[in-house]
Amino acid sequence: MSLNTINPTETNAWQKLRTHFSEIEFQSIKDLFEKDAKRAATFHIEWNDFYVDFSKNNWTKETLSLLIELANEVGLQEAISNYFSGEKINETEDRAVLHTALRANENDTILFEGKNVIPEIFATKNKIKNFTNYIISGEAKGYSGKAFTDVVNIGIGGSDLGPAMVVDALQFYKNNLKTHFISNVDGDHVQEILKKINPETTLFVIVSKTFTTQETLTNSETIKKWFLKSATEKDIAKHFVAVSSNLQNVTNFGIAPENIFPMWDWVGGRFSLWSAVGLTISLAVGYDNFNQLLKGANKMDTHFKTTPFENNIPVVLALLSIWHNNFFGAETEALIPYTQYLQKLAPYLQQSNMESNGKSIARNGFPVNYQTGTIVWGEPGSNSQHAFFQLIHQGTKLIPTDFIGFVQPLHEEKDHHNKLMSNFFAQTEALLKGKSKEEVLSEFISQGKTETEVSHLIPFKIFQGDKPTNTILIEKLTPESLGALIAMYEHKIFVQGIIWNIYSYDQWGVELGKQLANSILTEIENSAVKKHDSSTTQLINKFLKK
Repeated sequence: MSLNTINPTETNAWQKLRTHFSEIEFQSIKDLFEKDAKRAATFHIEWNDFYVDFSKNNWTKETLSLLIELANEVGLQEAISNYFSGEKINETEDRAVLHTALRANENDTILFEGKNVIPEIFATKNKIKNFTNYIISGEAKGYSGKAFTDVVNIGIGGSDLGPAMVVDALQFYKNNLKTHFISNVDGDHVQEILKKINPETTLFVIVSKTFTTQETLTNSETIKKWFLKSATEKDIAKHFVAVSSNLQNVTNFGIAPENIFPMWDWVGGRFSLWSAVGLTISLAVGYDNFNQLLKGANKMDTHFKTTPFENNIPVVLALLSIWHNNFFGAETEALIPYTQYLQKLAPYLQQSNMESNGKSIARNGFPVNYQTGTIVWGEPGSNSQHAFFQLIHQGTKLIPTDFIGFVQPLHEEKDHHNKLMSNFFAQTEALLKGKSKEEVLSEFISQGKTETEVSHLIPFKIFQGDKPTNTILIEKLTPESLGALIAMYEHKIFVQGIIWNIYSYDQWGVELGKQLANSILTEIENSAVKKHDSSTTQLINKFLKK
């Protein structure tokens, strides 16, 4: 087996952490700052243009030391080596996990089953580059002789969430091509996109490894029928390209063999934006920017692979998550980017995190006896402050929160950016400090009110504080910094999975619903409902109006 099978709760480090937790569970983060003037200097990591502050958490140097001891005891360093070297760490599917190879350097050697995969990766990158330039330059023409104006990405899951998130995040760098994403099998979704495009000037990118995914194939067939209302079968070759490993199904659809981009078994869907799945990204922002995205991720890969754990950003983030999840009992983690460009980052990380670590079976095949994957959610600031921050500040849930901000804005809107970032810094301070009864009363008195007049209001205006946050401050939102940010969270997920003793890279949990849906679809199409539980039977009959 390429990964150890160690129950983390049975390690010596875990027992020490339990004892340590009982000693500091109720300590105040504010008190930790008062006792240590150098706390912020101690609990931060500077790397390239990233400044990551971990100081506003209920932990100490001893906590970090014990968490690193846990990481060592479960064999994290060996697991990292296996992760990058092509070992089949996705054991239940007998696959390697090599999305990191997609952003490696051309002179690297990464072996999969004895073969160096780098030449094949760079051949595909070169194909992406040439095709991108062909479309963007206007040299490529549609069936009526017009240049392309729109690109529609058709995929679901990782074939949609990753490219859609990056294209949205890098809008500032976009070219003249308009990009659209179709994912949901909901016909309304397709029709709303079709309203916005012209078949003469639209390129369709179908992304499906097997070219059998129900949602993607249904949407592609609907679009093909729409397209053929004004074009011919032979025109499909000019307007449709595919990212897939199923050459037969793709060519049967009508797509020219030269317009098929490969997918590899050793790349999981939710980590595939770095591959030809990122073709729409390259078309939207240009190949050079797509390549910078890969370079940023590669730099974070090197940092993760080579840096001691105490100074390793993904490792420290993962250890903190373990600390909050498994000792404090926090079930969710919020993600608040202070830029509208990253509005799709939380949905993207929901899939990569929750599909990866939403597991209840340990690597030895037995149920775990501890909590694993956390629920990831969030929205950009400052919108989120006016939505759900009430619960984070004064609710009953413990919600560790990552704040992501940028020193420089992309547009020269200094006034806007200063106001945005003042909120960014203020929220982490407010979550730390809170507001005491004395401070609330003082505010009322300064307004000319007596304690008697406002005594009934005081409890409602008290903020407990001591809410844990991480602050990730980056110089500027560039393709390179975005690549590094995404890779940082990818590696955090990996570390969590290793410590939790689960397989992070399979996703059997999505299969059962698909199987039942296929069976129920036949029943709906034939109006013949078979045996189900009484609730499901009743609901299907209601839908069929029986």
